[in-house]
Amino acid sequence: MMVHEKIAKDAFKPDRESHIKIDHNICKEKCKIKYCLFVCPGHLYSFNEELNEICVEFAGCLECGTCKIACIEGAIDWSYPRGEYGVQYRYG
Repeated sequence: MMVHEKIAKDAFKPDRESHIKIDHNICKEKCKIKYCLFVCPGHLYSFNEELNEICVEFAGCLECGTCKIACIEGAIDWSYPRGEYGVQYRYG
């Protein structure tokens, strides 16, 4: 079974408030490579041309923390979602 097929079985209970915060000032001023666009296994990060900033669709977060580690400039503040929210992994 492929990884994307396994991920599709997971259930997500998104909170109204994001557990991922982006400091757009740091992102715009310091970050040239924008690793977050490439490292997220859920492909949740995108670049909004109109706003000229990175956007994240936190509701589908796999809670791996890769984005926080990959953001070498420290623009991403990531934490686990509040209790009862987030991803519920399912097997089978």
